[in-house]
Amino acid sequence: MRFVSFEAEGQAVPGLVSPDGKVLDLRSIGFTSLLQFIESGSEALERAEQFAREVPENPRHALEAVKLLAPIPKPRKLICVGLNYRDHAAETGAQIPAVPTIFNKFATAVIGPGAEIILPRVSKSPDYEAEFAFVIGRGGRRIVAENWSDHVFGYTIVNDVTARDYQRATSQWLMGKTFDTFAPMGPWIVTADEIADPHDLDIQMEINGEILQDSNTRELIFKIPDLLAFLSSVFTLEPGDIISTGTPAGVGFARKPPRYLHPGDDVVVRIPAIGELRNPVVAEK
Repeated sequence: MRFVSFEAEGQAVPGLVSPDGKVLDLRSIGFTSLLQFIESGSEALERAEQFAREVPENPRHALEAVKLLAPIPKPRKLICVGLNYRDHAAETGAQIPAVPTIFNKFATAVIGPGAEIILPRVSKSPDYEAEFAFVIGRGGRRIVAENWSDHVFGYTIVNDVTARDYQRATSQWLMGKTFDTFAPMGPWIVTADEIADPHDLDIQMEINGEILQDSNTRELIFKIPDLLAFLSSVFTLEPGDIISTGTPAGVGFARKPPRYLHPGDDVVVRIPAIGELRNPVVAEK
């Protein structure tokens, strides 16, 4: 199943995308947000499946007629992993890390599909990063790696937009990663049962029709079981937390000459098993 958040009456509303491309409003079965839905566990999924079978035609919205937001517009945690693809580590000249490099983005960075990536006036090197992300279903602390599938609700797409000059100004990456609009996400969350192997997914970054990143999640150094065990050894993972697993080779700063984002760019992150996340780029006014 594919779950979305869409705008209705000025609010973020949880929805289910039916196989025929219609969006069903999950408020009809008592859920006010997609986060609340995820927190409700397997019982919520069962109710959604029944709802999809029984709902009459009139509550359905055409997918193209609704404004999609990030699936979880204000996540509790948006956790990101750096240098987590072998091909990306190689292009940067970095050693393969022995432990995951972890940073985060604040919720104010999150935008949905079609929303504008705003390039800040203060940065001269805004970059792109196509990323595969997973969403926590059942939370926990000290999660055993072998039990990873018990804790994953589903999968989505993230563009880890990065101001390289701010990222490199200190040893801490946060400030270069969390400008407003620097975390496009979506277009939906695909439930875990829809993807047989999340560690064998093609991933691409396309800008203005040119493919700049083209890899596969099999290149991940630290896979989902590793990340769940490592992260939860330090802090509690909660339903709806999003972990963006890193970017493959082909980022802008590593190209010769560098290829940074510019106003007018049309940026698409594509993971065929999930969909595509498209955002226009504009300059800050």
